[in-house]
Amino acid sequence: MQQKLPLHRTPDPSARGPMWLNLFGALLRPWIRIRREPKDPQQLLPDDGVPTVYVVERYGLSDTLILEQACREAELPSPYEAAGKLPIKRTRAIIALTPRPSMFRTRAHPSRSETLSQLAELVSAGTQDDIRLVPVSIFVGRAPDRQSGWFSVLFAENWVVVGRFRRLLAILLNGRDTIVQFSAPVSLSETLAEQGDVPLERSVRKLSRVLRVHFRLTRTTIIGADLSHKRTVVDAVVDADSVRQAIDVVAAKEKARVDLIRNRARGYALEIAADYSHTVVRSISFMLIALWNKLYDGVVMHHFDKLRAVAPGHEVIYVPCHRSHVDYLLLSYTLYQNGLVPPHIAAGVNLNLPGLGSILRRGGAFFLRRSFKSNALYSAVFTEYVSQLFARGVALEYFIEGGRSRTGRLLTPRSGMLAMTLRSFLRESRRPVMFQPVYFGYEKLMEGKSYIGELSGKPKEKESWLGLLRAFGVLRQHYGKVTINFGEPIDLAALLDEVAPDWRASTEKPDAKPEWLGSAVDTLADRIQANINRAVDVNPINLLALALLAMPKHAMAEADLLAQIELSKDLLISLPYGDRVTITEKTPAEIIAYGESMEWIRRVKHPLGDVLMTEGDNAVLLSYFRNNVQHVFVAGAWIACCFLNNRRMSRATLLRLGKLIYPFIQAELFLPWNQDEFSERLRASLDFMVSRGLLESDGDGRVIERAPGQSDSAFQLRVMSHSLLQAVERYYITLALLVSNGRGTLSAAELENLCSLTAQRLSLLHQLNAPEFFDRSLFRGFIQKLRERRVIWADANNKLDFDAGLEDLVRESKVILSRDIRHGILKLTGEMPAPALETTTVKIDEPH
Repeated sequence: MQQKLPLHRTPDPSARGPMWLNLFGALLRPWIRIRREPKDPQQLLPDDGVPTVYVVERYGLSDTLILEQACREAELPSPYEAAGKLPIKRTRAIIALTPRPSMFRTRAHPSRSETLSQLAELVSAGTQDDIRLVPVSIFVGRAPDRQSGWFSVLFAENWVVVGRFRRLLAILLNGRDTIVQFSAPVSLSETLAEQGDVPLERSVRKLSRVLRVHFRLTRTTIIGADLSHKRTVVDAVVDADSVRQAIDVVAAKEKARVDLIRNRARGYALEIAADYSHTVVRSISFMLIALWNKLYDGVVMHHFDKLRAVAPGHEVIYVPCHRSHVDYLLLSYTLYQNGLVPPHIAAGVNLNLPGLGSILRRGGAFFLRRSFKSNALYSAVFTEYVSQLFARGVALEYFIEGGRSRTGRLLTPRSGMLAMTLRSFLRESRRPVMFQPVYFGYEKLMEGKSYIGELSGKPKEKESWLGLLRAFGVLRQHYGKVTINFGEPIDLAALLDEVAPDWRASTEKPDAKPEWLGSAVDTLADRIQANINRAVDVNPINLLALALLAMPKHAMAEADLLAQIELSKDLLISLPYGDRVTITEKTPAEIIAYGESMEWIRRVKHPLGDVLMTEGDNAVLLSYFRNNVQHVFVAGAWIACCFLNNRRMSRATLLRLGKLIYPFIQAELFLPWNQDEFSERLRASLDFMVSRGLLESDGDGRVIERAPGQSDSAFQLRVMSHSLLQAVERYYITLALLVSNGRGTLSAAELENLCSLTAQRLSLLHQLNAPEFFDRSLFRGFIQKLRERRVIWADANNKLDFDAGLEDLVRESKVILSRDIRHGILKLTGEMPAPALETTTVKIDEPH
């Protein structure tokens, strides 16, 4: 039982161990540097007079000395001081679950602590009210630093029970990287009471098992699962019933010998499987320290303490957004440096280059092909491999977007890995599963220029050693800070209770595909994306991009830019998007200075006031960082859009239009609210904008009005609206093309392609430096949402049909878009013929 009353005590200097032990401690102390978890373990131990006993996993003199030093540094009672309060005579208050072997006598219970049995007898008999047991895990050589040598990785903490000499070498080489983790105390009296009338000996055995499980889970969390050799895992995959059935089916279909198909399956498993090595992981960490120091000013992490509190005992699935190739290196490194085992990472087979692939495998990467629907044997092998990792309690990481985002927005999730994880959970549901969303916030991207090229029509360059060698040029550039935010975790069992309350019945037939699986996967995917967005970091570059890109020439007077940044920060602080959102602490003036130092913007001196501007490639790249945080400002941006071409609007109309368009914005930006909650968000944003003088309200609040177009408040509204305006324009392009071409004329693919071509041409005509404006995936998502809501549907010829509701949407859009924009879109759509269109990609030259 954990209590929160803090303990402030001064350790008793007289309660020290024997002289010889103090001598050993003095000799050991220069070689030991301890990192405590938690940093202030005093909160775990109230000063209430209950005797305290520290419980360790196994006996060791070095562990005793390390524990005593950790207690002294944390101002906790040392094992020798605590021993004075025990009801039995003991030199030190330590229980080792695996006791020290005796040379002169045989123990009645070699695997059980006699001290624990004696204390349990006293508490059970009522002689002692209670004993507090505090589990303590000690790891030597877990987290490397710059002073560690390469040879020291050979003596890192692992699952092997080592002898005295190897332990001594581990302390000498890695003692400065020691972790001591104090866990929540256990009340011995409450534990025995929970056992009821069972024999005391049985209660003690059960308590010992529970403590061993606790230590095993902690060790798994800190250093990783006890994985067998890669070949052993491969054998288990090939021998699994599902894979053997797939082998028989393929052999019969191809009329081939079973042993040949089995060898093919083994080849697939070897192609996929990781070959995790603690030594290689520690070695890579040394190189990454130098790399991060070269590339970044710092890697900042938020909400990691919340992850650490819930990770033990869970199967953790890390599901980050995918912005850069650096993502998985940063996450694994950060977890490792902060005491959690790096996960096994699902990587594309394109990264399995000669030499590099072997290193990545030993770092925990396992490889998958981009598509394997047509290969039933490969699918069976890969699915079984994921299940084997799952059954062994291995932390996993994969990107549900499927690839890196080229626009800065989250991509539409791909459900393959999520479905495999759910199926594995139904087979092996012994441990609770937790999905951990992770947000990466960058201030400059290594891949920025290649993203511009790909969005403009250039083919994606395949990974190769030559490409990797050319990439070393990035080391000469400066990339600012990186922020890693851990979002709200998602408990899988709780989500299934919500989506399919009878899901537990499916565990009886784990190989069957339940009817609810598809909807559960879709709900989980949307929840993950929403929770990633709710953990966004709003950095200085995001705020600069939001303001400057709203201007036709991407330039703004310094006074106006300062006011716009201040307004954006005030909006986020007054109306928080989520409790895990982080916002830069820099002032508007510091943000502008920082943008200049990062060479994102430049200052043009002028006697009437300086102008800040971004141009060329920087203007295009900044759209990426604007899109990172577009969702955070969506309510205010929608209100601002409504007043672009309207001086006055009723509150009821504004809220009605918001509910009408919200499902489409929600699908694109993965917003967390339902329609009613979004309406509440709009009301709160309206009140904020009225309080700031951006809008005015009549006496009863029914009518909202903006100031004339030349005023400062109208200018700020125009800037605020820009982040959402392009989405509304894309919606209007889609609807206008459908209506102008008529019912039953275009298929979904033809409409998607025509929309992208139209947006590309508009970009050329209006000089829109935003390649994501004509991103095909955004049109595809909007068309799919129209189909889901039955605004459009496919007829017998697979052509799109629609009803009057579509024309209503077109009519409502006119309220938002200016006459010039509407006319430009309608003129362009009227000029375009509507033959059976083939999928086309038009190359647009990069701006200079």
